[in-house]
This record gives sequence, structure tokens and C-alpha cells, in this order.
Amino acid sequence: MKNIGLKNAHADLKHLGIDAKSVSWNLSQEELFEATIQKGQGVLADSGALVVKTGKFTGRDPKNRFIVKDEYTKDVAWGDINFPFDSDKFDKLQEKIVGYFNDKDIYVQEGVACANPKYQLKVRVVAEYPWMGAFVHNMFLRPTKDEITSFEPDWVILNAPGFIADPEIDGTLAPNFAILNFTKKVVIIGGTGYTGEIKKGIFSALNYILPKEHDVLTMHCSSNIGKDGDTAVFFGLSGTGKTTLSADPNRQLIGDDEHGWADEGVFNFEGGCYAKAIDLSKEQEPDIWNAIKHGAILENIGFFPGTRKVDFSDVSITQNTRVSYPIYHIENIAKPSTGGVPKNIFFLTADAFGVLPPISKLDPGQAMYHFISGYTAKVAGTEVGITDPVATFSSCFGEPFLPHHPTVYAEMLGEKIRKFNVNVWLINTGWVGGGFGVGNRIKLKLTRAMITAAMKGDLDNVSYTKHKVFGLNMPTTCPNVPDEVLNPRGFWSDKVAYDEKANYLASIFIKNFSKFEDKANDEIMAAAPKVNSYS
Repeated sequence: MKNIGLKNAHADLKHLGIDAKSVSWNLSQEELFEATIQKGQGVLADSGALVVKTGKFTGRDPKNRFIVKDEYTKDVAWGDINFPFDSDKFDKLQEKIVGYFNDKDIYVQEGVACANPKYQLKVRVVAEYPWMGAFVHNMFLRPTKDEITSFEPDWVILNAPGFIADPEIDGTLAPNFAILNFTKKVVIIGGTGYTGEIKKGIFSALNYILPKEHDVLTMHCSSNIGKDGDTAVFFGLSGTGKTTLSADPNRQLIGDDEHGWADEGVFNFEGGCYAKAIDLSKEQEPDIWNAIKHGAILENIGFFPGTRKVDFSDVSITQNTRVSYPIYHIENIAKPSTGGVPKNIFFLTADAFGVLPPISKLDPGQAMYHFISGYTAKVAGTEVGITDPVATFSSCFGEPFLPHHPTVYAEMLGEKIRKFNVNVWLINTGWVGGGFGVGNRIKLKLTRAMITAAMKGDLDNVSYTKHKVFGLNMPTTCPNVPDEVLNPRGFWSDKVAYDEKANYLASIFIKNFSKFEDKANDEIMAAAPKVNSYS
């Protein structure tokens, strides 16, 4: 075995049984890019970013993600999200991947998850392709050379996109898979080149370990910090404005996607960002645009014909085009990626039915209810076959990555809200004055004004009215926002139509929440909307 690059003098892969043709350890980003280009697996864009294709899979495959079921994972909420896997079959499948690696050139990249040293997880990724090592370099916290010389991993990821499982023999449901073994602290990934499986594999691990062992709330959110040290957290599904609204020139970015909340404050899990690139423009997302330079990796995107200029509107491979880059490609960041206890939490939803208020303040029970619900709406054009608004729910705004039952995370949130007296706001970045096709999407400048007012404390002493169906507390006035915008019913010309739509949306919420009722406490259930509250 030929070893190349920077490694701990005592580190090897023998304990895994790997005896590859060559092992490249912790190569620089330049070396990993060069290896990718030499292997014909990627090209450079005119910006200096590396452009690669991930193969058949251009997104995660949640139906083929498994967790080994054993004594340690007895608290996992098994079901449609967390599929159990037999430990013996895991061992055999791992042996097959090891055998697959043994005649190949492989790439080892080591990184750290969690910016708070108290909770850090050291991760060693053994990958088939060099650009996967480059992805790890971008997305994890990067150890120094001195730290590498004594690096002992807590978890190992074996990533073999060219390895294809045999479901009948291996126990998988398909040729591709991602399987977590908490007892062995090993993740095996095969049959897919989508790098998001690496990122979300460790996120899933942290989502189980940190609440279970450290009383840390794990969160699928973005976070920033103001000049006065006040931390804000933003939850929201795709299309709600989470990335845009957390990028504030007056505030430093802590992180854009994965965080923990301990008693001492919030901390980023990652060392980089993994942003959607579809229809990206400098005007709409200047921070992301400027981050796409040498060191960044673009996935599954094309060029304008005859050039190396990226065509961000190109969806010929997938609509889920992505870019990964180290967080230091963003100028206005917190160093380190940590903040204090949140002062304000924002739940973002793009309500295409035009029912929810543009801003409302939640009590702890409502915060837990809406956290578990994780609501937004898809509109026509976002997916094939969608012609009218469709309600979408993702528990805790990150359902596919939650090994515990959603109520575990919600009750932790409720406890922290009370303990630290945190303000929680529901922000509708969707439609006002009517639903999609009738009303208009609320202007970004108004949403920013409402969020700014909340963070400055300008809404602390104004009067509020209660929404008759959802029970939400709506401010009657807000600086730099017309008063009539703040009450959604008053902004509809047809009040009867609004009442019908509000009751319709409430019924959808209630139906969705029925699967959580057996584990939700009375305070959470009391926050449910009330159908037919209008006379």
C-alpha cells in the first residue's frame, strides 16, 4: 500500500481491513482538485470552482437510509423515516466494501463536526473519489497540521459510490444505501455519488447522540449574531427564505444549516455550506454567488455552450444543483462559528394559501406545535404535477434526519424557551391578500422589516390580536410595515373566502398532527388550530 499526504504517523486502515493500492491522506484542496481532473471526474469553471457530476443519484435517497438496530439504538423512533438494519448484515456488507476498496486508489480526509469543543466529533472519511475528499474539506471543520498528527477518529465513513449492493443477499432495499451503526461508529455508503449522504449521515448521528447523551438540542436551521451579541435562529423548509433572511449585512453568519443548542449557546456543526444553486444570481444571493470561487465544488450543473461559464438555470441533470464551499468564503461570519443563547427564533413558512399572518408571536406550546408541524406550501411550478398550492410538513423542519421522535426535540425546545425566555416568531414569507394566483407574495423588504423589528425589541410593547382559527398573536403595528398587512383576514377582499381557506388549512394541520398525538403533551395539543372558529 502506497501512502501519500499528511497523516498521523500511527494512523492506518488496517483495523478496517483495507489494503488499497494507494491511500491519499488529507490532501490539500488543490491536490484533490488536480486528482479529480486527472481522473476525468471533473473540470474547472471560469470562476475556479470544480464542477462534478454525482452520477445516477443527484439527491439523497431517504428510503434507503438505515440504522443498525441494537441496544444503543433502542430509543430510535423506528418507522417510515428510520428503517432498522441487522447488525450481522451490516458487518458482512462492510466487509464487502473493504474488499471493493482493496484494489483501488482511495482518499482519506479527516474533519471535525461541532464548533463547540465540548461536543466535537472527529470524523475520518474513506472515499473512492478525490472530489469527495474535497467535499469533506469544505463541509467539516478543518484540523490543523498539528491536530492531524494526533488525529484519532470517533466515527468512520466508508464511501464507495461504485459499490453496488445485492438486496436479496445484503439486506438492503436497493443497490444503493446509507447505513449508520452507532455501536461501531461507522457509516457505510454505497451505490450513490451524492455527497449530501456524507453530510447528513453525520448530522443524523449528532441528532441522536447529542440529545441522548448531552442534553443538546440539535437543529436543522441557520443562525446569525448581531453586533450586540444577540443570537437569532432561523428554521424553514426549502423556498421559505431561510438562507436569504439569515444573510444580513448587519449580522455575522454562524452557520446556514446544522446547529446545536447547549446551555452555553448555539454552535455550528459544519465548516462549510452546501447551498442550492438552481437559478442562482448575484442580485438575489450575493454571498453564495461570491463564494463560488476556487475551492468551491459545483454538482450536476452545466455550462453555457462553448464556455466554462456556469449556467445556473441548467436543470438538464437535476433541479437539485448544489454548491459546497468552506464557510470562510463568506466574508461576514462569526469566528468561531458559535453564538450565545438565542434571543429570537424564527419559524419561516411560505404559506401559499394566504392564511397565516406575516408575523406572529408564539407561546411555548405554540412553538412546540409549529416546530413539530414544520409547515410550508409548494406552489405550481415547483414540482411536476403541482397546479394548486400543496401543504408540506417536515417535523422539526428536518424530519428525514431525526432518529428520535419529533416530540423529544420539541419538548427540549420548549424547555429551553422557558429557561432562557426566548422570543419565538412565526414568519409567513408567502402570500397575503389572497392565496397563490389571487394575492401577492409578501415583499422581501417587509419581511426583513418585521424580522428586524422583532430582533430590536420594537414589538415587545405593541398591542396584539389573536387569530381566531390558529390562535396566533398578531402585532397590530410594526415599524416600516403598513398596519393593514399584519392581519391576513383584513387584507383579503373576500372575508368569507378567507374564513373557508383558514378552516381548510387548519384541518390539514390537524390531520397531519394526528400521527404525533399519542406522544404529544397537553400543552402541545392545546396549541392546535380550531376549525370553524369564524361565525
